[in-house]
Amino acid sequence: MLPFRHPGMYLVEDQWLWIPDPTQGYSVRRAYYVLTSTDLSLVDLAAEMIWHRQVPLKVSVLAWRLLRDRLPTKSNLIYRGVISPEAGLCVSGCGALESAQHLFLSCSSFASLWPMVRDWIGFVGVDTNVLSDHFVQFVHTTGGSKATKSFFQLIWLLCVWILWIERNNRCFNNYVTSLPRLLDKVKYLSLGWLKVRKVSFMFGTNSWWSSPLQCLDIG
Repeated sequence: MLPFRHPGMYLVEDQWLWIPDPTQGYSVRRAYYVLTSTDLSLVDLAAEMIWHRQVPLKVSVLAWRLLRDRLPTKSNLIYRGVISPEAGLCVSGCGALESAQHLFLSCSSFASLWPMVRDWIGFVGVDTNVLSDHFVQFVHTTGGSKATKSFFQLIWLLCVWILWIERNNRCFNNYVTSLPRLLDKVKYLSLGWLKVRKVSFMFGTNSWWSSPLQCLDIG
């Protein structure tokens, strides 16, 4: 298991590196600025990470819209006058207004997918309540190699896609998929996406289900 670290720091060759200022290193003043500012650098970094050669373009476009709060969530539909405020509750039945932040990060039903995915991969972490920060933290929290970050990037984008599809199925088809089944979709689709671009990737579902990082030789 890998320990949780602040999204601004990662461990490389037994040295802590402070991402906002890797040359001068950590300082209380800089940390205060990172924690109290909007931190446009993290927003920009998250925007760059939505594009991934092993991720379908439609998924990256969805993430692009999500990070800019341009998905047709119920809160956005209320703001545009498409639906009434009374129709804005989260489809999970939790009783909260359905915003992008709530749906993907706070909902007791939908957001529960993240710890399940982390448990499958084999690392621990704490979710933030800002989508761009969540993306950056999820990708960089282990401080691994470029291949490791690429894999975590793919998984985050895939989870966002699966959660949005599930939301739409509940809204429009009255169909609910259990969280374990959603996790199975993450495992199955991630394996499929990787095999499409990497013909030599020969691992089957049993190996992938039990230890994805070892299959990628990045564990």
